[in-house]
Amino acid sequence: MSSEWGTDSTIGQLVSENGGSIKTGPFGTALKASEYVSDGVPLISVREIGHGSFHIDTKTPRVSPQTTLRLSEYLLESGDIVFARKGGIERCSLVRKAQAGWFLGSDGIRLRPPRSCDARFLAYSLQTQSVKDWLTQHSTGSTMASLNQATIARIPICIPSIGEQSKVADCLETLDDRITLLRETNATLEAIAQALFKSWFVDFDPVHAKQQGRAPEGMDEATAALFPDGFEESALGLVPKGWQIDRLEQWLAVLETGRRPKGGVSGIENGIPSIGAESIFRMGEFDFGKTKFVSTEFFEKMKSGVLESRDVLLYKDGGKPGVFLPRVSMFGDGFPFEICGINEHVFRIRLKKPFGQTFLYFWLWSDAVMHELKHRGGKAAIPGINQTDVKEQRLSVPNALILEKFENLTCPLVAQVFSNAKKIQSLISLRDTLLPRLISGQIRLPEAESVAMEAL
Repeated sequence: MSSEWGTDSTIGQLVSENGGSIKTGPFGTALKASEYVSDGVPLISVREIGHGSFHIDTKTPRVSPQTTLRLSEYLLESGDIVFARKGGIERCSLVRKAQAGWFLGSDGIRLRPPRSCDARFLAYSLQTQSVKDWLTQHSTGSTMASLNQATIARIPICIPSIGEQSKVADCLETLDDRITLLRETNATLEAIAQALFKSWFVDFDPVHAKQQGRAPEGMDEATAALFPDGFEESALGLVPKGWQIDRLEQWLAVLETGRRPKGGVSGIENGIPSIGAESIFRMGEFDFGKTKFVSTEFFEKMKSGVLESRDVLLYKDGGKPGVFLPRVSMFGDGFPFEICGINEHVFRIRLKKPFGQTFLYFWLWSDAVMHELKHRGGKAAIPGINQTDVKEQRLSVPNALILEKFENLTCPLVAQVFSNAKKIQSLISLRDTLLPRLISGQIRLPEAESVAMEAL
């Protein structure tokens, strides 16, 4: 790995000469299954380690405070760098103050850099493609790529002065901080729109208020007048008076999957992007690092699966036996590609008017619909749902003016989400371009800072 900074070294030499350590998480003999708890300290395993960040959710294992006291040498500190020991060996993340005190799992390897080194600079160095390629080439294991402490110690690095390290890290961190802020903003915008959907179409708050003789909160008189003042029994339980119950099939304008060429998409590096299930997360949030491509010739002959703005995408199959976990996303205005399609594992869905696509997105994410899709998908021999499973979903159909009002209120929020998502992709692309050049010294800070500030 070439560098303009000077003499090459290794992680092992850096640690032996300046301090720090490399440590693998505790194995089964040290950490027993009985010590896992439902509410405790997060245990960092392969699935929690991303490319420079950690992902914690309800599936993250946890251990009790008593266990962390007994095995305190496995507690993570701010400045530690955690590698995925097997499976996702190219992934590593820097522990920051928010993660200090979390617990190192057996599938993780912790690098504790010497204090003479800026841990941020070292973490960014380890996220370059050249290091990822080196780890892949030097991993062990015939069925699953694995790392060990010796492999980590042999990683070649080149470290400039501590002053240069900090300046480079500051520049890259500025971009990452902006990316994080935009993602948090998008999460807030989506949560606002989702809260309005839940209030109007799940909890029926305006109807409850009018039934009790109160004016609905946060709503003008004209909008409040659109809601009835009572409920009636239906196939879905109590629903507002006058709201009919229909199968989704009656309101579908589009329900289709994409296609994959014979022979698959392996080796096609240019062409038309084809979004698959592995790329889908939430509104405007995709993992484009896993995007596959089809040839232009194949795409032009596709009769289904060509994406349009505001298409709602539903992950339709895959998972462990008996378990199906659907995911829903929405495609934006040419984001991130002007022309794009989906493969055979994704549904593209559009509804007829007066329903809008924002309503469809939040309706699919609603607890009742998710529960039904999970139930149907989990019963299949190969986990997943088909078109009939989607068509047979039932929904309560409100006054058309209520649906129009909801779209008018939420569309600006959705538009801002996609605008921010485009900025995020641009900043990620800039960061990934600057990263290897800054780390190697091929581009110096004044130039990089100028480019970064212009982007920000």
